[in-house]
Amino acid sequence: MSRIRHVRRSRPLTAGIAAATAALLTAALVPAAEAAGRPASADALADASAALAEHATRLGLTPAQDTKVRDVVTDEDGTRHIRYDRTYRGLPVLGGDFVVHLSPGGDYRGADRATTRPLSLPSVTPKLPAPKAAGLAADALRAANPGELLKRLTAKPQLVVDALHGTPKLAWRTDAVALDSLGNPVARTVLTDARTGARIDAWDRIESASGDGRSLYGGTVPLETTQSGPAYQLKDPTRGGTYTGDAANGTDLCLLGICLSRAPSTVFTDADNHWGTGAESDRATAAVDAQYGTDVTWDYYEDVHGRSGIAGDGKGSYNRVHYGTRYNNAFWDDSCFCMTYGDGDGTTFGPLVSLDVAAHEMTHGVTSATAALTYSGESGGLNEATSDIFGTLVEWYAGNSADTGDYLIGEKVVRSGFGRGALRYMDRPSRDGASADCWSSAVGKLDVHYSSGVANHFAYLLAEGSGAKTVGAVHYDSPTCDGSSVSGIGRDKLGRIWYRALTVYMTSSTDYAGARAATLKAAGDLYGTGSTEHAAVAAAWSAVNVG
Repeated sequence: MSRIRHVRRSRPLTAGIAAATAALLTAALVPAAEAAGRPASADALADASAALAEHATRLGLTPAQDTKVRDVVTDEDGTRHIRYDRTYRGLPVLGGDFVVHLSPGGDYRGADRATTRPLSLPSVTPKLPAPKAAGLAADALRAANPGELLKRLTAKPQLVVDALHGTPKLAWRTDAVALDSLGNPVARTVLTDARTGARIDAWDRIESASGDGRSLYGGTVPLETTQSGPAYQLKDPTRGGTYTGDAANGTDLCLLGICLSRAPSTVFTDADNHWGTGAESDRATAAVDAQYGTDVTWDYYEDVHGRSGIAGDGKGSYNRVHYGTRYNNAFWDDSCFCMTYGDGDGTTFGPLVSLDVAAHEMTHGVTSATAALTYSGESGGLNEATSDIFGTLVEWYAGNSADTGDYLIGEKVVRSGFGRGALRYMDRPSRDGASADCWSSAVGKLDVHYSSGVANHFAYLLAEGSGAKTVGAVHYDSPTCDGSSVSGIGRDKLGRIWYRALTVYMTSSTDYAGARAATLKAAGDLYGTGSTEHAAVAAAWSAVNVG
């Protein structure tokens, strides 16, 4: 999708389509919850607290630091994995997150840390003033949108400790947001050294879909709704109250979770509980697709992974459709805990509410609630790939004959006149003209929608294997980067391995080497270190040059 804003969001999906159409999607940070939505037990948190105290030196913890539980995953045998965020002298630490692993009896088994460098600063008083940091970020947003006359540009710095980029240092994290000439939001996060004013990093911030409904892309689909007087609301009481509203082509402007203006989200209503006509001219039709996409994605995570809702706490989110003007994007936004969908420009894209797009966007929320993969460099590519992988798996899970499963991303929303069949191709990512098939030292410098190709390629190889084949009704031809021949282990095992790696072992700074290690640990946990599955994970990573 094209560029989208991030109020701790991820990027839209369409950016993988080439320079002409960038896409962004958003990420999130949510309260702690166990995998199936159960509250973390007092015993688990007490054991974790004791482990922190006993192993503080090993974990790099000092009296100047505080920790906060973000997530708790409990295995069937009682093994627990407690994920923490960290502050230093009251300041958030980027890359300070870590996961502590405990036995069923509460014994410490080890930890995975985003950084292992000592966290100690001579001072937390910046030499670069906040207004200067704001100005640098505003300039960066203008530079990222050449030729645009940006309106209502706002930049608000936050003092943080950056432990993601080498030796920990004091930094300004500044979120710059504005509206473009069409009134659509653009946003960029700039990380600036608070002593020297040097730019450390920068990235786009818009992470960037019982009655029945006639959808644009999925045919006639079932919907759970809520009766309200003589009418019905497009609100699902069986899935946390998730609902879909009409943004009325408005936009919003948010900064650090505070919205200066917000597009409406008026819940759709219907008199007879039969929604939409299947035509774009009916505003309820796109709403059917968005609500259906939310429903199926919720069911996939719950049925397959035991996760109740995006945050694992059983709470629903909401969708906004008809956002902006000819808006070629969709995004997840933490500040509203919601998905937002544009109508497309009618030439390149139609409404961006297809099932795999909806699952892609919701998965950004899941990633943010778990590993919180930083949205730049190799970790950003893994963030995007995670959404592509689960977007694909949800599409297969749905079993919808009108939108059959495949390894193409966004194939329903791409208009035929665009000259492309999909936004991204998992069997050979370079088919989009820009994505990387194979890892190299240059991958981390690519836009995250293109560096994601390495993990997408790995996922296809792990599920289906290498070479030419037809899966479903689609022909694929997936080469390897090292000339090897890889045998697949199926989509279900791919999903289970990636989900466990994401929720138990990956951290905000995980790169491709770290993803290999995390998925091998996950495969070992699930199937044994001497298993066919464990060997297949190693072979698939080697096949994309991640050794």
